[in-house]
Amino acid sequence: MKHIHFIVNPVSGSGNQPINQKFLKKFFDEREYVVTIKKSTYKKHAKVLTESSIDEGAHIIVACGGDGTINEVASCLVNTNIVLGIIPLGSGNGLASNLKIPKDIERATALIKTASVNKIDVGCVNEHYFFSNTGIGIDAQVIRHYENSNERKLISYLKSSLKALRCFKYKNKITVEVNGHTIQTHPFLVFVSNSNEMGYKISLTPMASLQDGLLDILIVSKMSRLKSLYFGLLILLKKPHLIKEAKCYQSKKVIIRQTNQSAYETQIDGEFFNIDGEAINISLLEKSLQVIF
Repeated sequence: MKHIHFIVNPVSGSGNQPINQKFLKKFFDEREYVVTIKKSTYKKHAKVLTESSIDEGAHIIVACGGDGTINEVASCLVNTNIVLGIIPLGSGNGLASNLKIPKDIERATALIKTASVNKIDVGCVNEHYFFSNTGIGIDAQVIRHYENSNERKLISYLKSSLKALRCFKYKNKITVEVNGHTIQTHPFLVFVSNSNEMGYKISLTPMASLQDGLLDILIVSKMSRLKSLYFGLLILLKKPHLIKEAKCYQSKKVIIRQTNQSAYETQIDGEFFNIDGEAINISLLEKSLQVIF
């Protein structure tokens, strides 16, 4: 018997998910599968539930939610033999889209039975894992405003982006170490990506891959407010590299340092974080997570 656990965020997306025992019985024969459903009720609860599912001997753990829920579940499964399944229920669904997992719940559920298991790379920023991307600068501020909004729709994301642009203030100069180069900049953005999509089909690193053993890095230096609006247009066109302030790199490791000792305001897989410490160390763990897609 194969034990499969579903970790469900009941407030993801519209909050009207049909994931219950009756629904899952259509896909998973009781003679072959033991199905367990757990619902998260607070931030980081999905991680607690996943850890208990590991202790209970789950073979497959399915994250049912947005990128934040997927991050919580997947972070517990790095470098284990337990397989991650994904049913995208969020608003952006960047990782699921990159993996070509359908947003339709029935099709995504059926895929868990029929698709193959593949290994993907995992990013690590200090002690936190990321599967899509992490960054400091304007993207972290967009996420901060987005989390403070009451909606989880594309229009809310666009409003948060405009608000972040209006309020954005350049902070102290930072140093980025990548591929033996040391870059000093007042950053508009330092974006480190493992995948080619942020969500809502928006991409800063359209050539990135979850299986190439490399991180894609985009560093955008200080620019005028007008040019930052032009940069936003280039993002929508998937051509953010076309401004001279943007520099692109690929590497397995990135180190970010700043001159003062204040916390770094970052986003990790679409969640806002404050990271304390002298430096942010970002690295790649090759093919360290098993995922059904």
